[in-house]
Amino acid sequence: MTFTPGGAPAPRSALTPEDLYREPNALARHYSRFRVAERLLFTGHSHQAWPDCGFDGQRRAWEDAARLVDAKWKEAFERADRVRAGYARLLGASGAPDDGDYALGGNTHELVIRFLSALPLRERPRLVTTDGEFHSIRRQLDRLEEEGLAVVRVPVDPIESLSERLSVAMDDRTAGVLVSAVLYRDARIVTGLDAVAARCERVGAHLLVDAYHALNAIPFDLSSLGLEGAFVVGGGYKYCQLGEGNCFLRVPPDCRLRPAVTGWFAEFSALHGGEDAGRVRYGPGAERFAGSTYDPTSHYRAEEVFRFFRRHGLMPDFLREVSRHQVRRLATGFDGLDLDPDLVDRDRETPLEAVGGFLALRTPQARALHEGLGARGVATDFRDDLLRLGPAPYLSDRQLDDAVAALGEAAAAVRSGGPS
Repeated sequence: MTFTPGGAPAPRSALTPEDLYREPNALARHYSRFRVAERLLFTGHSHQAWPDCGFDGQRRAWEDAARLVDAKWKEAFERADRVRAGYARLLGASGAPDDGDYALGGNTHELVIRFLSALPLRERPRLVTTDGEFHSIRRQLDRLEEEGLAVVRVPVDPIESLSERLSVAMDDRTAGVLVSAVLYRDARIVTGLDAVAARCERVGAHLLVDAYHALNAIPFDLSSLGLEGAFVVGGGYKYCQLGEGNCFLRVPPDCRLRPAVTGWFAEFSALHGGEDAGRVRYGPGAERFAGSTYDPTSHYRAEEVFRFFRRHGLMPDFLREVSRHQVRRLATGFDGLDLDPDLVDRDRETPLEAVGGFLALRTPQARALHEGLGARGVATDFRDDLLRLGPAPYLSDRQLDDAVAALGEAAAAVRSGGPS
């Protein structure tokens, strides 16, 4: 169960961005089961459609189980290694794999728990985070604080100084720092994480970066970002199109931490002797953060989707260009509606180049607008007072424009006080 990254850099896409903007979108035919050409799916920041090849992988998992029974695990572990390699390429430079190790899990929460359980919290009972973390981190830290752990929450605003303020908040009692690369509520990109990593190294703290909203939405090369020594958590439910059950914890090279909460796979390579005679044993690298027996179906699906992305050259640089075009078109279309800013408006202080893969609109009527868009066939979501529009590479410009037009209709209905 050890993993060595490898593989050639990703091929250049035979597609051009314009192939995805026109009607029909050149990718849409590969998503026939999700009917992306027929529906206005704008929850791409939460759950993107799966390409049809994912169904083939899912079916193959069942067939392998029937054919091999308990011997299926050799096949499953090989596919898990290829999923690890897929994530390593996304966190490396130009498709070359990152040199960290990768533990897999069904969701980010279980991986964050394993990370927290490895920290020396008795000696350093203090964690630093922000007030803008997703609930997987936010809720768990709230509960740990109730048990007496010191948790420092640094406000995300002003975002330009967030990394500096995180660094100032650390001291020699700090065991870990947990921060997002892209904020989940409004897609703003957090810069300066290299300075946070450097400060962590100086004070002896461990850095965990939540890269879920960066992964496959913006290029996120750990070496150029100065994050080679960081733990990184993320997954494939959103921009990677892998579906549920495909999350990872990137572990820095040569990590020797001993997480308290793991499964028996964490000593899979050490079952017949290991490094810590007389103590609980651990395997090498990220294996020490492993879980236990799991449903490998998700990895069959993920392997096929990773292969699909590489075959079509859908790598982060290309996808970022498409995403920036789509978010800009949505923002420009929204501006053209000239809606009452007291009803709905967007952040005009943050340049669009500084946001990730979706457009967030601030409105006290977020639920009503979300429901109004749903009634008009546009799938969106909302968080508190933010309506979120998440495009995806299989949507054409015409579909983006149709969604904006539907937003104008829904806003007019809300303003008039009639049915949304």
